[in-house]
Amino acid sequence: MAITQFIFDVFKLAFKTLTERKMRATLTIIGIAIGPLALVMISSVIDGYADYVITQIEGLGQNAIVLFPESGYKFSDSDLNAIRALPGVERAEPFYSIQAQVKVGTQTKVVFVYAIPVDIVFEAIRGLEVSEGSIPSDSDYLKAVVGYKIAYDDNNNKVYDIGDVITITYLKTSGGKTEIKRASVSVSAILKEFGGAFILSPDTTIFLPLSAGQKVLGLNEWSGIFVLAKRSEYVPMLIKQLQQMYGNSASIISFQSIANIASSIIGAMNFISFAASLSAFAVAVAGVASTMITSVIERTREIGVLKALGFTDIQVLVMILMESIVMSLIGAAIGISLGVIGAHALASRGFEIRAAAEAIMVIKAAPKVSAYNIARTLGLTILVGIGGGILPAYRAAKIPPAVALRYE
Repeated sequence: MAITQFIFDVFKLAFKTLTERKMRATLTIIGIAIGPLALVMISSVIDGYADYVITQIEGLGQNAIVLFPESGYKFSDSDLNAIRALPGVERAEPFYSIQAQVKVGTQTKVVFVYAIPVDIVFEAIRGLEVSEGSIPSDSDYLKAVVGYKIAYDDNNNKVYDIGDVITITYLKTSGGKTEIKRASVSVSAILKEFGGAFILSPDTTIFLPLSAGQKVLGLNEWSGIFVLAKRSEYVPMLIKQLQQMYGNSASIISFQSIANIASSIIGAMNFISFAASLSAFAVAVAGVASTMITSVIERTREIGVLKALGFTDIQVLVMILMESIVMSLIGAAIGISLGVIGAHALASRGFEIRAAAEAIMVIKAAPKVSAYNIARTLGLTILVGIGGGILPAYRAAKIPPAVALRYE
């Protein structure tokens, strides 16, 4: 009980001492607050966007693998059969893909067009749902499933309804010549709004039956093969087998691998931001030390009186150290609060991923203000107070009472 009362009294004394030196204490607290502000703001924004990106990538199919031909290699039925025969493969389907433009109201939007067995897309992408209409069969090669932002303009006004015709404009290269081609398809189904998915955005995609690749788009070679593993744990094994089969003849992409790479990059970004924030904490330590040394010099006679009245070295050390800790706690409260506000302001701006001159995706993610981040920041800030105050406090504790009482 006596120890608790002593700590409480020391805390009150430290706070009173700081109020007597308002300007110096305020400047020191501002210097301390910069570190928590930077760490909370940057880390929260990075963690928020990290969760968003990872969730979006994982939502595109943890058990999906996509193969693209390289070096002039052309996929054939024998490739498709060989992939389907691999253990762990649930489905493997070829697809055609192009980038195109469509007219949506008064806007011209860049879209992606995939000719693929449409049902496999719904198997691979979690949360993808049809808002209205029905999925066309492979024989209905003139019908399309369109994304939300193609059926609706940016003001959420409906532009295309079921049965309406959409004209797709795209470039086709054949025999070294590139020409502008147009194809018209009717809307069979409209997807619910999916959100700004990373890498693949269903909202700005048109899905056609596989047979439309040749009959509508005039493409003769598959753009790739889409593979679904039976379970996500089969993906690493299948990637190794496919790499052995194709070597440099095909690029092999899995959303699971992309998610792992993104996690590694985000981890590195977090480390860099943490290391950068430590420089602000280091400066704060120097500021606290300077303030506390000045405080000890000014209070030399007071310290001598206290020691003459029976204060021990430990009690004097705790009394002086408490001043720096109180400044750190106030600085932490201010810095963390401003950091949270700054994180929301910074994250609200979002950023765009563009294709050519057209913005195809705007990513906005709420900052993730985690208990771990707050606790880490608070702990570091308290260490700033201890680190900056320990030497002045130790020097104050070692001042002989007789010397302190004679000090002018």
